Amino acid sequence: MMFSDHKYLLNQEDKNASILLKELFDGFSYKIVMSIIEDSKTVFEICKENDLPISSTYKKIKKLKDLGLLFIDRIVINEKGKKVVFYKSKIQSVELMLNKKQVLLQFKKNERNLIVQ
Repeated sequence: MMFSDHKYLLNQEDKNASILLKELFDGFSYKIVMSIIEDSKTVFEICKENDLPISSTYKKIKKLKDLGLLFIDRIVINEKGKKVVFYKSKIQSVELMLNKKQVLLQFKKNERNLIVQ
């Protein structure tokens, strides 16, 4: 599922809806997305700031990236010659409206230093 500044009307049978909702409301994913709305950060910075395990954070970041909710902001080479990846949230905010038949998700794109990917 690719993210854009849209409203998504999702029904109960929509598998993408359940995957997206599960990830958005998962405690790890929530902490990760909230951590990188303002500034892009490395996995290690995200882990340290939120007291999260590194391996779980890498897995969640991959899922969130695959869902189109975050992106690689930049890649730098550190003083030891290792590649360091900085991640940034594509989401500024999400509104959720729920009733018996459907779910309405409204995303607002994060425009703070957002580079079009």
